[in-house]
Amino acid sequence: MSTTILIIDDEANIRRMVGALLKAEGFTVAEAANGNAGLLAIPEVRPQLILLDLMMPPGPDGLATLEKIRATDAEIPVIMMSGKAQLADAVRAVQMGAFQFLEKPLAPESLLVAVRSAETLVRTQAENRALRAQLGPQPDLIGQSQVMRHVRELIAQVAPTDARVLILGDSGTGKELVANAIHRGSARAAGPFVSVNCAAIPRDLVESEMFGHERGAFTGATERRIGRFELADHGTLFLDEVGDLQLEAQAKLLRVLESGEIQRIGAERTRQVDIRVLAATNRRLEEAVASGAFREDLYFRLNVFPITIAPLRERIEDLPALVQHLAARLRPRRPPHFTDEALAALARHGWPGNIRELANIVERLTIIGGDEVTADLVPRVLTRSPALAGPANPPAAPAEAAGSSATDARPLTDRLDDYERRQISDALAAATGNIAEAARLLQTDRGNLYRRMRRLGIRGGGE
Repeated sequence: MSTTILIIDDEANIRRMVGALLKAEGFTVAEAANGNAGLLAIPEVRPQLILLDLMMPPGPDGLATLEKIRATDAEIPVIMMSGKAQLADAVRAVQMGAFQFLEKPLAPESLLVAVRSAETLVRTQAENRALRAQLGPQPDLIGQSQVMRHVRELIAQVAPTDARVLILGDSGTGKELVANAIHRGSARAAGPFVSVNCAAIPRDLVESEMFGHERGAFTGATERRIGRFELADHGTLFLDEVGDLQLEAQAKLLRVLESGEIQRIGAERTRQVDIRVLAATNRRLEEAVASGAFREDLYFRLNVFPITIAPLRERIEDLPALVQHLAARLRPRRPPHFTDEALAALARHGWPGNIRELANIVERLTIIGGDEVTADLVPRVLTRSPALAGPANPPAAPAEAAGSSATDARPLTDRLDDYERRQISDALAAATGNIAEAARLLQTDRGNLYRRMRRLGIRGGGE
C-alpha cells in the first residue's frame, strides 16, 4: 500500500508539478487549495504525510494550519514550503512540530529526500508504538508532578521530529535521561545514542574528540580515531554542558551544524554525517550570549525546542516515587521500606544536588538501614552530605573533621590536607564521581578541583 501525501498549497501549478513528481515515485497524492480545505481533507484522505505551504492568502497561513493539525495529530510529519520564508519562520515552524522546511522553488532531489525521510519516520513511529506497547512505560522519568507531566508532553511532541533540542536545568536533574527519552521516541531509536560532556574535554583535544583524527595528524596520534560525530552517524549526539565549550570550539561546532560535514584532523576530505543533535546546559546561555562567552548564532541553532527540567525542590511531591525507584534499583529482589516519617524528613531537605544527590543519600540509607529506613537515620546521613555541609562549614577544626583529637601532633598543613581530602572525597561520593557536580557542591571550579585532587593524590572522578 502506497503512502498518501496531502499537498496544501494555494498555487495550482505547484500542486500539479509536485503531485506529478510524487505520483511518478509511487505515492498516492491528494490536494487542497488552502488551509481550511486541507483541514477538512485530512479526516477524509487520512494522509501519512502533509506538504504545507507557508503563505496562502487570504485564509489562514501555514503556521496557523500547522497549529490546528498538531492539535489533533501530534505525529503526522508536516513538511513546510515557502518562497519568502525568513529564518524566524523556519524556526517557528520546527518549534511547532514541522518535520522539515523547504524553500521554493523546490528542487526535486531535495523534495524527494525529505519525503523519503518522512516516510521512514512514519514507519518507525508505527514500529515504536508497537514496541512501546510490548515493553510498557519506561521507568526512567519518574514522577507525576505537573512539571514532570509537562516534560513528558514536550518529549512526546518533539521526539518524532528531527528538531534540535536544548535541555536546561541544574546539575543532577536528569538532563541526559530526557535526551535518551527523546532518542528512544525518535526515528533514530535504532541508531546510536552518543553522549559527550563538553566540560570534560581539555581545550586542546576538543577537535580530536568531536571530529576524530588520522594517524600521524599530530604528535601522539599513533592511530586513527573516530570522533563523536561519526560515532553518532544515523543516530543522536548529546552534547552535555554545551555552555562550557570555548569560543573556538563553538565556531567549529556551528560549522558542522550548518554543513552537516566533519573533517578529521589530518584528513584530506570531509565526511557527511546524518545526526540529530541534542544539547544540555546548567548555565544561563542568554547571559553568556550577552557577555560574549557564547555565540549567538550557535545558541539559536541549538535552541530550536527548549525543555526545562525543574530542580527536585520544585517537584518534591515526586520524592517518594523517586526513592522507591532508586531503592528498588539498588536491591531489586527485596527493596528496603522507607517509612512515611523518613520520607517526610527527606522532603524537608533542599536537595541542591538534585536527583544525583538523592541517589547517593538513598544508597547510604539503604546500606545502614537494612530492610527498613526510619526517620532517625536521615539526619545522620544528610549532615554528612557535602551538598548540605560542604565547604560552608567553618574550617577551624580540621583535626576533628579528620577524626583525630585537637592535640594531634602532626603539622598543621598535614591536618588541613586530611580535612580537605575528606571534603573532596565526600563531594565526589555525593556526586557519584562527577567532577563538575563535585566542584559545584564544593563551591569551586573544575580546574581548581582537578589541581587540588592531583596535589592531594585523589584519584577517580569523571564527568
